[in-house]
Amino acid sequence: MKTQKALLYRSIIIFLSIYFIATQNSFSQNKSSNNFEIAKSIDIYSSLLKQLNLNYVDELNQGKLTKDGIDAMLKDLDPYTVYIPESEVEDYKFITTGQYGGIGSVIQKRGDYIILAEPYEGWPAQKAGLMAGDKVLKIDGNSIKGKKVEDISQMLKGQAGTSVTLNILRAGKKSPFDKTLVREKISIDDIPYYTTLKDNIGYIKLTGFTQNAASELKKHFLELNEKENLNGLILDLRGNGGGLLTEAVDIVNIFIPKGQEVVTTKGRTEKETIFRTRMKATNTEIPLVVLINKGSASASEIVSGSIQDLDRGVIIGQRSFGKGLVQNVVPLSYNAKAKITVAKYYIPSGRCIQAIDYSHKDKEGNFEHVPDSLISEFKTKHGRKVYDGGGITPDVKIKPERFQEIVGYLYAKNFIFDFATQYRIKNESIITPEKFEITDDIYSDFLAFLKEKKFEFKSIDEAQLEDLKKDAEKQNYFDDIKDEYQSLLNKIEKTKSEGLQRYKDQIKELLRIEIVARYYYQKGKIISSLKGDKEIDEAISILKNKKEYKDILSGKVKVAEKIN
Repeated sequence: MKTQKALLYRSIIIFLSIYFIATQNSFSQNKSSNNFEIAKSIDIYSSLLKQLNLNYVDELNQGKLTKDGIDAMLKDLDPYTVYIPESEVEDYKFITTGQYGGIGSVIQKRGDYIILAEPYEGWPAQKAGLMAGDKVLKIDGNSIKGKKVEDISQMLKGQAGTSVTLNILRAGKKSPFDKTLVREKISIDDIPYYTTLKDNIGYIKLTGFTQNAASELKKHFLELNEKENLNGLILDLRGNGGGLLTEAVDIVNIFIPKGQEVVTTKGRTEKETIFRTRMKATNTEIPLVVLINKGSASASEIVSGSIQDLDRGVIIGQRSFGKGLVQNVVPLSYNAKAKITVAKYYIPSGRCIQAIDYSHKDKEGNFEHVPDSLISEFKTKHGRKVYDGGGITPDVKIKPERFQEIVGYLYAKNFIFDFATQYRIKNESIITPEKFEITDDIYSDFLAFLKEKKFEFKSIDEAQLEDLKKDAEKQNYFDDIKDEYQSLLNKIEKTKSEGLQRYKDQIKELLRIEIVARYYYQKGKIISSLKGDKEIDEAISILKNKKEYKDILSGKVKVAEKIN
């Protein structure tokens, strides 16, 4: 009973902590009206929790009950305001520091088990000889069959220096085997790849904004520039979901002089805070291109948006995600934390690029995008027109490559992944990522692999046609359209059978990148993916053409004129 009461009191304390953080500023502003309502709500909650504990027919998990209650309380707020229980604090630390204790591998659910999807080069899983595609059956002798990915992840993580034994089943081997790994403090590099491309154009891929991201970027930029005397730099922020705001400011500072306003945060109760560049710039003259896409968010948008607003570089790609919200992480009782949205951020032109209005919902209960009627025009340093209300619009729009339906199906259903697993087992090594290609012989092997796996594909058109047939049969008019139906079905079947050849180039590209990653890991994956990258080609072209570069930054070239 004492244990139950302790859990009960702990639950109440956590709830009060969360509630207090969310309302503490309101206390000072509207004491007379709010204090009573807050006290009343807390009293009702604690009374209900006590009555449930005393009277409910089944034994209750008080910790889960409280977490569910907190999650329900937060669900109508933005998705970035979340409760972080003690069990998930390590995951939060990873987001901010890029470090955690573990074996160093991405894992993926596959049926009742998980597979190692991407071991990190130089960390315990890879050093122990484990490979992408290896299926984990047991951890420290305990079966993981049917367990959630989150639970398995926690089993794999732990203090650096401790050991964990995995029971592995590898494709091509009849029997599972054990591997004992010593966990390490895994540190994920924010810059997995940097190089000099043709015409002495530097390239840096930035995947996160954890601690030291700015200093690492500065170091690699100086290294490239001193070695090659660069004619320009491409900073690749595609797919970069953001991170620490201060690192974003310091990255802008590499190219922008000291004292320049980069971002301002404004909240309902938080006072306005202006973040300026703090140090002498590293290089204010080198021509700069920043690549973004719909996966570029938060800190990526601070960097690309400020570079655009200050006319310091050309932005290429697709419209960014549109996350203009700032979160603070505050401590709670029992080592828990809460991440709370406290402000919006505004880049140098004065615009906020938040795309979704989390204070309003439509009739279906979905959060609404900022309507066109509320979007405002702003000006860059040199007078170019830019807009708020929905991410960063590139100066040069590049239409993203769209994979055909059958190609997406092959990828989503792991046929490409599994073929790469088989290829790696059969081939000890390949040539360098820059030179490796999918030959016609390899592609023939892939087609044979699909046949062996009894590959079947139902297109959207085929599914819609089946629905039409069912509806027609219900309405008793299918006989009237039977011939047309069969004709369409035959055409779809023909298109499907030809698809593996018609879209061979797209399939080959995905196969090449996946196979290269099995031998050269994340770095090789990036190198291989840069082949035929039209956004890279466009960036190089603009950096080589000084007149075009200057015309874009001066506003002589309009965005609409550069859509490819």
